[in-house]
Amino acid sequence: MVQGSYTCGVSEMPLRGETIGSMLNTIAAKYPDTEALVSVHQGVRYTYREFLREVDVFARGLMALGVERGNRVAIWSLNYAEWVIVQFATAKIGAIMVNINPAYRTYELEYALKQAEVQTLIIQGRFKTSDYVGMFYEACPEAFDSRAGRINSVKFPFLKNVIFMGDIPYNGMFRWSEIQEMADDISPEELEEREEILEFDDPINIQYTSGTTGYPKGVVLSHHSILNNGFVIGEGMRFSEKDRLCIPVPFYHCFGMVLSNLACVTHGSTMVLPAPVFSADAVLQAIQDEQCTAVHGVPTMFIAELALPNFHYYKLDTLRTGIMAGSPCPIEVMKEVNTRMHMSEIVIVYGQTETAPGVTMSTVHDPLERRVATVGRVMPHTELKLIDPKTGKIVSRGEPGEICARGYMVMKCYYNNPSATHSTIDANRWNHTGDLGVMDEEGYIRIVGRLKEMVIRGGENIYPREIEEFLHHHPKIADAYIIGVPDIKYGEELMAWVKVENGNILNEDDIREFCKGKIAHYKVPRYYKFVDSFPMTISGKIQKFKMRQTAIEELGLEDAEKVETA
Repeated sequence: MVQGSYTCGVSEMPLRGETIGSMLNTIAAKYPDTEALVSVHQGVRYTYREFLREVDVFARGLMALGVERGNRVAIWSLNYAEWVIVQFATAKIGAIMVNINPAYRTYELEYALKQAEVQTLIIQGRFKTSDYVGMFYEACPEAFDSRAGRINSVKFPFLKNVIFMGDIPYNGMFRWSEIQEMADDISPEELEEREEILEFDDPINIQYTSGTTGYPKGVVLSHHSILNNGFVIGEGMRFSEKDRLCIPVPFYHCFGMVLSNLACVTHGSTMVLPAPVFSADAVLQAIQDEQCTAVHGVPTMFIAELALPNFHYYKLDTLRTGIMAGSPCPIEVMKEVNTRMHMSEIVIVYGQTETAPGVTMSTVHDPLERRVATVGRVMPHTELKLIDPKTGKIVSRGEPGEICARGYMVMKCYYNNPSATHSTIDANRWNHTGDLGVMDEEGYIRIVGRLKEMVIRGGENIYPREIEEFLHHHPKIADAYIIGVPDIKYGEELMAWVKVENGNILNEDDIREFCKGKIAHYKVPRYYKFVDSFPMTISGKIQKFKMRQTAIEELGLEDAEKVETA
């Protein structure tokens, strides 16, 4: 009998049946003097005892502000210590934290605030050319003339509070220290009472992922899903209170807040933040100075670190493990990370935001061949099957099929989007990933393609339809289609095929200027082709695979297409 592509992660390790706040209380009591959080670029250092104190103070401050269980509290920030405090403080009071990508600009910010019905927004100050306060005022001008806590906006009917992540007094905003001071109005006992009424199945987080409809979808995750995913990931790397993880990946993404932060906190390990955004030098300096035992990253980060001219000056022999994920990794890069960075136990994780995020993982014991050619096997307490997308039947081992996952990690829903939820999670609670994989006889999974048109650029998931919808707002564009083309550095880059309205003149720079400040920089296409028509089937369907092949030939990307990936 031919074996089907179904597997279940059996484990003697039980899932943790508690809220994130309860878990933090337990860990802080067990490891009070172990360092919990080190923000190198801020000069901030907290033990678990001190970190719990900071979290509880901010949690009580939010309660004093009127934040209730189930309220949406958004944070628009890079990797700062305050981000981690907000992550755990919102969990303590049962508020739903909404992650807003710091690369977002006004167009995307407005959508997230409205779609998630955000009541409280926490916002950082200027970073390089990004003026977050200025962009917020542009999106919500009423806030500039409002008193803090009394924003009244027709565009954002739910939004009442904005908290500035610092002590500069801005119109219509509370300062971070003011929220801390407000904690005096709520007793520790009142916080405990709030914690006691929470359930681990409560929604606790909304993360935005782009969708084929052209608009981002808010993935709703629970305490149970992200706490246990982080816990299982940490177990897979053999984390303990002696481990120190360097975290250059962004917190707004599951990679940062779950695979990094929650993997650490569930094991009493230390979170080390090298910089607000990725910097190869800062990462290696932090690993050396803080004696990190692990580091996470997407392949482009590891490539940049290895390519530093002064790489050999850094002392990295404390490294043992870490995760490389987010996009396919060139096999030669993985080999270099194993040897030159001393990461003999580095692992690969596969999943998506909808699965909190991990569903498969290689182990520290897997031979290098398995860790570079596959994404490992199914994780504990997780079911996985590969199906024929047309029939829904499970395919045989060795045959390609759509990867579907079921278990504790599957999202509750897409926020305020039942149709998208039903198209992703079927009646039997299987999450359909849209990715194509092959399962071998031992249960290892190899990713072979995608059913959906998602482009993965340097670890960022980008859906062409969202950008196409945006470009259609340009008065001179009659039609536009976005494709992904191979790129040696980022894995993939975006290309726009554009049809201009009759009689109009348009060039690449015009489109780039139109995009600037309205959509995230990584969504702005790198390549452009102006055409009078698009390759189509007889029935009128766009043939993007033909567009991609044409682009590879015209742009001379044949070598990038041949890069072997895991």
